[in-house]
Amino acid sequence: MQLIMNKIIHFVCFCFILVIGIDALAQNKKVWETHDFLPNPNPGQDIIEPTTIVIRPIEINDLLTNPGIGFTTFQRFNGDKWEGYQDCLDHPTLTDYERLPESLKTEDYPLSSLAYFRIRWRFIEPEMGKIRFDFIDRALKIAHDRGQTLMLRIAPYTHYGSDLPEWIINLLKKDGGYDEKEGRLDTDNRNYVKYFTKIIRALGNRYDGHPYLESVDVSIVGSAGEGMGTNLLKPETRKELVRAYKESFKKTQLIILCRTDKREQNVFWDFDGKNVGWRIDCLGDLRDGPNSNWNHMWDYYPQAINQGMQNVWRKEPIVFEACWNMKHWKEKDWDINYIIDQSLKWHISSFNNKSMKIPDGCWPQVEQWLNKMGYRFVLRKFTYPSIIKSGEKLSFTSWWENKGVAPCYKKYSFAIRLSNQRKSKVMITDAKITNWLPGDALYDDAVFIPGDLPAGNYELQIGIVDKQTHKPKINLAIKGKNSDGWYFMGDIEIQ
Repeated sequence: MQLIMNKIIHFVCFCFILVIGIDALAQNKKVWETHDFLPNPNPGQDIIEPTTIVIRPIEINDLLTNPGIGFTTFQRFNGDKWEGYQDCLDHPTLTDYERLPESLKTEDYPLSSLAYFRIRWRFIEPEMGKIRFDFIDRALKIAHDRGQTLMLRIAPYTHYGSDLPEWIINLLKKDGGYDEKEGRLDTDNRNYVKYFTKIIRALGNRYDGHPYLESVDVSIVGSAGEGMGTNLLKPETRKELVRAYKESFKKTQLIILCRTDKREQNVFWDFDGKNVGWRIDCLGDLRDGPNSNWNHMWDYYPQAINQGMQNVWRKEPIVFEACWNMKHWKEKDWDINYIIDQSLKWHISSFNNKSMKIPDGCWPQVEQWLNKMGYRFVLRKFTYPSIIKSGEKLSFTSWWENKGVAPCYKKYSFAIRLSNQRKSKVMITDAKITNWLPGDALYDDAVFIPGDLPAGNYELQIGIVDKQTHKPKINLAIKGKNSDGWYFMGDIEIQ
């Protein structure tokens, strides 16, 4: 009997231990699951080990307005109504533009970060040596107030020299440099070269590196400064005209017109490939369709680009202007999808549709185009430690994808910000985002946490910022943006 009782006691004890063991295993499993799958304050955040937080931001498909890319406004700013086309501005005042509109959004036109102005020499220097700096100063300020930067061209003339400044025409007439009856202008004339280079140097001296100035077109001869007749210039004349830009604008981006004639394209080579992007001014020209003997899209641009300019986009921007405008393209039944695809193949960063409204039915195409034009940064993965001590290095890894067709040419900085209700600290990394070409970019590094940063819990935020102001400049194609432009990644404890 005692033996039976002992067996029963052993069996009960075994069952009791088994139950406890199973419960303990269940509890351990629950802790592990909780540790690996904590409730997530940021979608895509997983903690895979006690000290490493992994963030996988959610991509968005929104239209983003970013610096230096997208559609440009033309001879006007964001929010201004269309009031007719003017190829080269000759307005005496900017008063009409100085009234801030109720909304910066323009009906049937994308919001833009770029305002492109072409201005006649005769307007900007109506009297010898009296340059209308006031006009450009105000244009720069208005552009900034409207969320834009200014793209600028000073066109020497538009109609064979007849609209040059009156004072330079008089000088040219004296030594045979201008024949009014025949409409002939000698652009090799010393007075033309002397005074046009003088105004370019004066503009460079005042505006080179100005934060509100996006770019300056290299304009030396031809109607509206588009370069026709460059091939007729003496080499020394061409080089002197180019040198005025090269020596005067060493910080501000320069843009030249892409030409097929190799003698005209010498303007590009005069820069030694430095600080000069290129533009084309007749994107979309598919005149006469399959029966065409010649048009820009089939018989000019592919040939011009493949004369040594096909890789410029890796370091310098590619800028396009519509032949007529998109409305004309649609009226002529030109293949808009083909035009867009070609521009993307050529690594377009910005497009001047001359502020003409987007044709009915074309918005879906425009939105897809804008989502590929220039750069578009998606942060795919970001990791960092959950706890760090002040005075130590905060190591992180990041995987980015540029879903656009070009890099960002502006030297912005990738930054990390730690922020709570009491303190905020921005730490700048050494990332060179100008090297983030289309495709993947991996950037792993570490930043020092200041030794005097108070202990506590902080939000870790990231952003691509201006080097001087440390304010975010680029909208990323991910969720998580807060009211001041930073992107929340997760929490971190500073000890």
